[in-house]
Amino acid sequence: MPRPRKSLISLSDTPYYHCVSRCVRRAFLCGKDKFSGQSYEHRRQWVENRLLFLGSVFAIDICAYAVMSNHTHVVLHIDRNTAVQWSTEQVLQRWHRLHKGTVLTQRYLNLVERNALSSAEIETVENTAAIYRERLYDISWFMRLLNEYIARQANKEDDCTGRFWEGRFKSQALLDETALAACMVYVDLNPVRAGIARTPGQSLYTSVRKRLRAIKHNKQPKALSPFNGKSYKRTSVSLPFLLSDYFELIEQTGRQFHPAKRGRITNEVPILAKAGLNITDWYWLINNIENEFTTKIGLSSIHQKLENRSRRVIA
Repeated sequence: MPRPRKSLISLSDTPYYHCVSRCVRRAFLCGKDKFSGQSYEHRRQWVENRLLFLGSVFAIDICAYAVMSNHTHVVLHIDRNTAVQWSTEQVLQRWHRLHKGTVLTQRYLNLVERNALSSAEIETVENTAAIYRERLYDISWFMRLLNEYIARQANKEDDCTGRFWEGRFKSQALLDETALAACMVYVDLNPVRAGIARTPGQSLYTSVRKRLRAIKHNKQPKALSPFNGKSYKRTSVSLPFLLSDYFELIEQTGRQFHPAKRGRITNEVPILAKAGLNITDWYWLINNIENEFTTKIGLSSIHQKLENRSRRVIA
């Protein structure tokens, strides 16, 4: 039986989570249906646009994403501290970008009508805003508003009804820098691993492509969490790596999936050296993030998996 989502998302453990949604239909989320010959490639743009839009509304930062043929990956950071600092007006303005709200919340945002509200009505609005505020840093609401929107668009295009996704999205808590770095690399290199792109720069509808295009102008994408290189902090809104270090890790890891560009990660890569993992262990981790780990990933569990693996090999 699946565990309740509230038991899987715990800000006291970590603000970082890897979420995966898989499509249930034969026709796939995107790509080309080999039976009908119809292409659904344009739906990748739907997902990317909706994902980035939600990131601008929620107090949830997008660290990495990849839109694949029949599933999507996102690595998210919950920024509860920012949501708590929003005023009632800011919360309502954000929520109204997603939903109509109530008659009272709509009146509250009209300064003329707000002055005519009674104290009881004001209190009702503030209580409603408190509910909206919690939703705006809730990953379940974020994924719900992503997946439901895409499902409705696809059903309308296909002129049908019914389930589009395989029920609930899967989530993995990323407990430390090692887990965060490994999962982001795993997500960003998904198209390369799947053989649908030769390089990260050619991986359409991914965060790594967006970052690579921005770095050409010496910038970082505003829609994605920036890199700052500081230590892992639960309250930080920036990724705890240097952008140059992350790109180096992406480049050298990606070479292992390209038959013409085989390379070897050197021990000087800071992110890998800090994790205390050798090259073989790192490649095993990148290839087994979804298979070997269920709801949580952390350095201690990684080392435990590697130790168990070594014992099986010796035996």
